[in-house]
Amino acid sequence: MKKVSPLVFSILFLAFTIEPFIGIAAAAPEAVLDTSGQKLRTGVKYYILPVFRGKGGGLTVSSSGNNTCPLFVVQEKLEVSKGTPVTFTPYNAKSGVILTSTDLNIKSYGKTTTCDKPPVWKLLKVLTGVWFLSTGGVEGNPGVNTVVNWFKIEKAEKDYVLSFCPSFAQTLCRELGLYVGDDGNKHLSLSDKVPSFKVMFKRA
Repeated sequence: MKKVSPLVFSILFLAFTIEPFIGIAAAAPEAVLDTSGQKLRTGVKYYILPVFRGKGGGLTVSSSGNNTCPLFVVQEKLEVSKGTPVTFTPYNAKSGVILTSTDLNIKSYGKTTTCDKPPVWKLLKVLTGVWFLSTGGVEGNPGVNTVVNWFKIEKAEKDYVLSFCPSFAQTLCRELGLYVGDDGNKHLSLSDKVPSFKVMFKRA
């Protein structure tokens, strides 16, 4: 029998420690479109940008305070900054097209850093009921031991949101939002304390 890490037990227990989110409704998967109306594809780099302007730029990865590793997924402070590009890798990438409501890994590119953690996004608990997204995840192998590495793109009216809602684990579903950390950064996070962060995707 495979050993399940304490982190996985914690994320599963999270479903019982914060109020469940009802806003993610089951819908037939459809192709995710970029800002040019083209379908998102695996292996292609995209910037994740905010729909609402005036409060910051795109998503990037950055150190937090005196901690240089792992890097955290945060919003650029300047609206003109697009952030760092990412790729999306679905658990079944045969079609090459990124679909909504599909489990996928997210990987950052282009950031020069001394951190040796893989640039794949994962959940990392920082406060009671608050999980920040950080680097250090692994790609592939969907299952209970990799549950913190999987995310989804969901349709939000005419826009999109990123969510944590793994299809292969009994845990909560919640759209991701921005949480202001002690370091002053707006961290992409899983929490019932923040509203959903609506995004769009621009080809890098």
